[in-house]
Amino acid sequence: MNERFAKAAEALKNAQALVITTGAGMGVDSGLPDFRGDHGFWKAYPMYERLGISFIAAANPAHFERDPEFGWGFYGHRTNLYRDTIPHPGFHMLRDWSASLGLDCFVVTSNVDGQFQKAGFSGDAIFEVHGSIHHLQCTGPCSMKIWPNREEIPVDFETMRAMHVPKCPDCSRVARPNILMFGDYSWISDRTRAQEDRFDAFLHTHRNAPMAVIEMGAGSAIPTIRYLSERLGQRCNATVVRINPRESQIGEPHISLPCGALDGLQGIKSQLQKTE
Repeated sequence: MNERFAKAAEALKNAQALVITTGAGMGVDSGLPDFRGDHGFWKAYPMYERLGISFIAAANPAHFERDPEFGWGFYGHRTNLYRDTIPHPGFHMLRDWSASLGLDCFVVTSNVDGQFQKAGFSGDAIFEVHGSIHHLQCTGPCSMKIWPNREEIPVDFETMRAMHVPKCPDCSRVARPNILMFGDYSWISDRTRAQEDRFDAFLHTHRNAPMAVIEMGAGSAIPTIRYLSERLGQRCNATVVRINPRESQIGEPHISLPCGALDGLQGIKSQLQKTE
């Protein structure tokens, strides 16, 4: 593994731009569940197993119309969990490398948890492809308004029902997270589309520059992030470092690190320190 860590460190040192791509596995080292398969979801939320509800069924926008206390039980609990979670040291390693190596950096994540912002990354250089739990919209929606989620949402963990349901400030209908859910036809994508536009501009600026892509915790079940990393890897002078304990395979000249996000980043750090 040391040889692979060394190659990853070399790719970083030779780069002028860094793209960080992440899936749910990025948060595991911070203590967050990755919901991998129904059993992974039920391990994090055993009450849903008793109810026979899968992650796909729980993450359904219809709940906010039919039974908002139930809909907000799941998303209210996740809001509280993400607010309380401290990003693991790997986040800070990435931020420090960007600064110390002079790398222009952009984050692309399928996670809705806001952990990169909490770790000090600029919100202007983050593309949240599925939206953010820290922003709300109307269920209607009555308008295209998106606003910050400052709601306090206590949840009965036994029944997974919320004891407070956020409301739209304009029409008083139930509010929902500005997240792309399964079978979702009312998600307002304007905020995410603006982030994507900034990412496209970043890629255009660095179209001919050596680029390192560090991908962490992005599985193949919903392969949005993996496909993006591989597409970036087709660019001239781009090297992808795929860090994943179970699905790290990627063709050469890219680099496969079969480990968790934090272990992978610590391995790269140890090689970078040898050359300081």
